[in-house]
Parts: sequence; C-alpha cells; structure tokens
Amino acid sequence: MKAVVMAGGEGTRLRPMTSSMPKPLLPVANRPIMEHVLRLLKRHGLNETVVTVQFLASLVKNYFGDGEELGMELSYANEEKPLGTAGSVKNAEAALKDDAFLVISGDALTDFDLTELINFHKEKGALVTVCLTRVPNPLEFGITIVDEEGKVERFLEKPTWGQVFSDTVNTGIYVMEPEVFDYVDPDVPVDWSGDVFPQLMKEGKPIYGYVAEGYWEDVGTHESYVKAQADVLEGKVDVEIDGFEISPGVWVAEGAEVHPDAVLRGPLYIGDYAKVEAGAEIREHTVVGSNVVVKSGAFLHKAVVHDNVYVGQHSNLRGCVVGKNTDIMRAARIEDGAVIGDECLIGEESIVQGNVRVYPFKTIEAGAFVNTSVIWESRGQAHLFGARGVSGILNVEITPELAVRLAGAYATTLKKGSTVTTARDHSRGARALKRAVISALQASAIDVRDLENVPLPVARQQTARGSAGGIMIRTTPGVPDSVDIMFFDGNGADLSQGSQRKLDRVFARQEYRRAFPGEIGDLHFPASVFDSYTGSLLRNVDTTGISESGLKVVVDASNGSAGLVLPSLLGKLGVDSLTVNPGLDEARPTETGDQRRSGLVRLGEIVASSRAAFGVRFDPVGERLSLVDEKGRIIEDDRALLVLLDLVAAERRSGRVALPVTTTRIAEQVAAYHGTQVEWTTTSPDDLTRVGGDDSTIFGGDGKGGFIVPEFSSVFDGTAAFVRLIGLVARTQLTLSQIDARIPRAHVLKRDLATPWAVKGLVMRRVVEEAGDRFVDTTDGVRVVETDGRWVMVLPDPAEAVTHLWAEGPDDASAQALLDEWSAVVDSAGR
Repeated sequence: MKAVVMAGGEGTRLRPMTSSMPKPLLPVANRPIMEHVLRLLKRHGLNETVVTVQFLASLVKNYFGDGEELGMELSYANEEKPLGTAGSVKNAEAALKDDAFLVISGDALTDFDLTELINFHKEKGALVTVCLTRVPNPLEFGITIVDEEGKVERFLEKPTWGQVFSDTVNTGIYVMEPEVFDYVDPDVPVDWSGDVFPQLMKEGKPIYGYVAEGYWEDVGTHESYVKAQADVLEGKVDVEIDGFEISPGVWVAEGAEVHPDAVLRGPLYIGDYAKVEAGAEIREHTVVGSNVVVKSGAFLHKAVVHDNVYVGQHSNLRGCVVGKNTDIMRAARIEDGAVIGDECLIGEESIVQGNVRVYPFKTIEAGAFVNTSVIWESRGQAHLFGARGVSGILNVEITPELAVRLAGAYATTLKKGSTVTTARDHSRGARALKRAVISALQASAIDVRDLENVPLPVARQQTARGSAGGIMIRTTPGVPDSVDIMFFDGNGADLSQGSQRKLDRVFARQEYRRAFPGEIGDLHFPASVFDSYTGSLLRNVDTTGISESGLKVVVDASNGSAGLVLPSLLGKLGVDSLTVNPGLDEARPTETGDQRRSGLVRLGEIVASSRAAFGVRFDPVGERLSLVDEKGRIIEDDRALLVLLDLVAAERRSGRVALPVTTTRIAEQVAAYHGTQVEWTTTSPDDLTRVGGDDSTIFGGDGKGGFIVPEFSSVFDGTAAFVRLIGLVARTQLTLSQIDARIPRAHVLKRDLATPWAVKGLVMRRVVEEAGDRFVDTTDGVRVVETDGRWVMVLPDPAEAVTHLWAEGPDDASAQALLDEWSAVVDSAGR
C-alpha cells in the first residue's frame, strides 16, 4: 500500500516561522515534523510515498530528495495552485490509482498504529476509513459521529460550541480506495470533509470511522508547536530522538559540547555540535538546535532554538521560538510567545515582548524595546550543482563570498576535525578562490591539505589518501572567464547525487557550522606529491615492453598543470619523448574548441615530421587526452575511445568495459570480438566511476577524451591513460592507424533542442508514446531502438532548458533521417 503525505500548506498561523520555511520542515526535537511522519509510515511498512507539495515546494523536495536517506521511495505531486485536501490528492492520482492508499498530513505529530487502521479498513470493506481521535477542545477540528459498527453517521467541520455534540474529531488521516477519485473534480479546490464525504454519504457509500489510541497534535499554532516539543521531551509521543540521554530527560546529540558547570534541568534537547558554556542554564522543555552556541550566563526556559543560532552572554529566552542563523547578542531578552524569524539580529540589551513576531532578516537595534510585530518577507534559493560542480562567471556568479559559504556548507556536512584536500589549476582566479575556501574550511573545524597547483587526477588521488573529501577549483573547460568549484568524496570521485543534495540543502538553509577557539583547523602542504603519484601509477599500470620497444612519442602539455608530472614520469618510463608546451601560462588556463583543434593540428605536424609512434595532447588540468596517430592524423575523441577499447580488450580477453549509453554500438562489437562485454551506464561521470571501481572492469571512457584505468583509479585520468596506451602499443606492435583501420566506422549524430523546463516531462512522455512497440531502453533518458538496429536517444539536460538527442544508423544519411524524425517529436511536444 502507498501513502500520501500532504505537505503543501502555507502554515500562515505559524508565521514568521513559515515565511521562509514550509510548515512540514519545522523542526520538532531538531527533526522536521514531516520526517517524524515519514518514519512513522516506514515503521508500518508504508515505504512508497507520494508527497503533495505547493508552498515552497522546492525546499521540501531538496530536503527529502527521493527518500533514500530514510530508506523510502518518495515522489512528488506539485500543485500550481492550492487545490484543497481532496484536490491535492487527486493531483497525485496517477501514482495511486491501482490500490488502496493512506493519506496523512505532513505537519501533524502522531504515533497512531497505522497498521491497525489499515486492517480495520480492510475488515469493514470500506471505501473510505477516517482516522478519529478524542480531544478536549474540538472547535478547531471536524467533528465526526459513528455508529456501533464504526460507520460514519455525520460530519461537521469546525463547529461552534453550540454545535459541539462530540469530542471525536477527524485527524485528516484516511485510508481510501482509488474509486474515491471518481468524486473529485480535477484542477479545482475540493475538500474531503466539506465536499467529497457528504456526497459519498448521500449515496450510501461505506465510510467508516476508526477511533485511534495514541498521540496526535495538529501543529498549527505557536502554542501547539511549543507544546509538541514539550510532549516529545516528556515521552508522551513515540518518536525517535537523535542523541544520547545522558541523564533522565536530558538528550544530547553527537558532537555537542556541554560544560560541566552548565545547568541542565530536563527534559530538554541539545543538538549536534552545539556548545553550551559554563554558567549557562537550560531548563525544561527547551530544544537547542544543531551548531547553536549558548554563552555563559544565558538562560533558556521552554525555548525552541533552531539551528546555527548564537545566544549571547546573559541573554534570557522564555517560551519563545528563534529561527535559524539568528544572532541574539549580550543581555537580550525574548519573552513568552515571541517568534523570531530566520537570520535576524537581536541587539544587546534589547527586549522583545511576548507574542511579538519578528520576520526574517530583520535587525533589532541594541537597547530597543519591541512591543509590536516587525514584518519583513522571505527570499528563495537556487540549486547549486551543474554538470561540473558549482560553476559560474568569476567574480560575478562565483565570488569569494560564495566560495566561503560553499566551503562552510561542505564543512558542515563533515565531522569536526576531518581533513579536506584542496587544489587548483594555474589560473589566478582559482588561486584567489582557493584561499577563501581554505579559510572557510579551517574556520569550520576542518584540517586542510593544500596541494596548490596540481593536475586534477593528482588532486583526486591525493584526496583518496586519508581525506574525508576534496575541493578542486579550475577554469571551466572552454570558458576562460568562468570557474568550476568541484567537490570530491573520500575516494576522490565527484560527490554522489545524494551528497550533492545534502550540500545543496545545507547551503540553501545556510546552516553553517562554527568552530570555537581551539578548534580552528590546521593547514598542511604535503611534500613529494608528484613523486607519490607517478610512483603509484607505475606500480599499478603494466609498463612491460616499453623500454625495449624503442617507441618515440610526442606529448603536448597544453601549457597546463599536466606538464608538472611529465618530467619524472617520462624519465622513469624509459621512452624517447618530445614534450611541447610544457610551461604554465596563467593567461591560458583553458582553451576554446578552436584553440584545441589548432593545437592538435600542430601536434600532428610534429608527430609526422619526427616519425613518432603517436602524439597525445592533455587538457590543461590533465584529466582528458586527445590522440594523433603516427601519420599525424587527428583521431577524434569518439574514435579514440574505440581504439583504446580495442587495445585493452585484445590484451585482456575478459572482463567488462564501462561506457555511457550514448556511445556507438560499434563498441559492443569490438568488445564482444575480444571476449569482453559492455556495461552501459548513464551519461553521468558518477555512474562511470561507480562501474569503473568494480573489480571486473578493465576499461572505461566517455568518448570525450575521458578514460578510466581501473587498475589505478576509477576516475578519468589522462596521464594514466597515456601510460597504459604506451604499454599497449609497445606490446601489440601495431600502429594506431592500423588499429583504427580494423574498427568499423560509426555514424552517430547529435543535436540539442531548446526545451522549456515546464514541458520537459511532457516531452519525455511523448517520446515514450511515440516509441510504441519498439524496444525502449531507459538507462538514461529514453533510447528507442528500431527493428533494423538504428537507435535514437532523447535526454533532458539536468541543468539547462535543453534536450539532447543522439541517433546512430548504418550511414550518416540514415542517422540524420532518424534524428530529424525524433527532433520533430520533441519540438511538437515542446511547443
């Protein structure tokens, strides 16, 4: 059975807490209300859940993602406008139409036995089962009357005291059969209790009410929000609390520092990496969020303090709520019932009276006496990650300030005291930004190993040697005025999608951890980085036969950091080599497509005139490789992939090769001829890296000059590919042109079409519909295979309003015809 979590409400009664945060994300005991709901669903086996969203929908999606971190499968149904309780569920009908489903609010705290509710529904054969509970004050809820069998006799929405005839109220939790959708009109506001249920009762449909035992609190007001915190701490509701109960009712999360001379009178909660100084007093029903600082002499009683708040010396917080990233300065006083929004500054010795609302991003001057609400509305956030990390124009989109915030967010995702490796290319912009990044990491209690200017593969390898992660700053390939800030995991690979979402979430919510005196991270400059890299490379990659072969090669370092590794590497290989463009050129940290082409032409001329075996040209950061054969002819990147594949497969005769699904199917023929098989991956480097790290993988590449040498590394490495290529050529005694000549010609064409974001989903649906009975591969996007073997692939770009198309046929004309046909499909759907 699936569940529906309704998370689209604006929570207007809870403003300013909900001015910049959707109500389901409000923390209760330092965990979003909706997360408590999802964990309850999971406990009762409802792992597949649809979340209906509308107000600040992107924040909900960014926080929970696909539910992987909770061990659940989450999907989302977005409302363009409020549709009411029934209309919002109707909006998710496509995912719910096959079986009974459970509806629950994402902003009500409960521990009801949902399994019993579902069993009751099945036993009664109900169309709808309404979950009921008894409350002392039913005025704010819908009253429901049931007979002895549990069948609903009457509904009354939000009665007056004169209309109260029961204390049994509707909790907004339902179990329903899909037939109920027949009674809900699409795209118009419809409510269950006010519209649908009366009609069902009028027609005599089986509607039952189940009176549940347990805790339920509709968190709709400031009072109920504070009460929910107290009830969790008192143990009145069965939910999970992160942390350790160091004494009865006193919960302290991981990494929190509480001075022995601080006074704690539970029940209370102190979040992870919070710091409570000597002389501070925290009393019952107080919740202190993550990374909060409570200075000496501060007093907190029944206060709910969100993440990253600074509570100054001798400040006094009673019965109030304080939003995240707010600074409360020395001797400030916030009285019972007051709510302070996100990112406010409450000045020294100021007083905020009870029930006052201070909206986000507001400053209360020192010494001010505030007895009326101070209103200021909210702002939004954008997604961070693109195809190459976080990218943008230097000092316009990517500024030192942004770099500091990014590094602070990244540090917050790691444990205090972790080590991060930093590196850059040879541009001045990258050097300046890296210094900002290092400062932010150290200020967030992270030790830094700075490699300075190194090739990208060296940065990845060094990161994998004991660091929790890494940051590399480089000029965007082909765009000289832009930079990429690349984030690595502990293996030196790009962050996974889940880790990107986590970093994105921390950055969007500006929940940066602060280091305290004595915790500032160290800065180290490791020695012999290049010797370590080349030594490891030569130990792991087969170089037999090279020194005896008498090969001569020409190497173009492109005036980039790849040239820093080559001197010691070429000497140890024992190969006759000519290196061109070895020096660093700060004015050319990257190259345009035309510059790269011109460089390859010049390289070809040198190779041909010097009678070398072949030539290689690195990109400026040493990640990718381009080839020129012994005749001086350029081997295009997609063709170079097939040449290396043929060489590797012919020598190894077994194993797997990792290739993106956009690669020509000629690769499958080459691999099969030599007894190997292709593992098709998505176009994401993450996926290639994942397969490249498997023990059975012998080779990987993306057809754009990126090659994986699995015996050394699972990421793209131009230098490792170069070393492997020399060994293969030396041992096979064939020239690159001979190898190229024995591989069939491929005919793959590519086209990009502008596609508005709003119709991308429609485009992909139309493509699947047009495919009809033809074979469809959904490894990445949609690949449609014709009966004659021709194929077309349609893939929406994750970062731009573009759809990419690839087509392959037996000749260019056939591929072009296929590309034209499916471009028309995409165009028609996108209009």
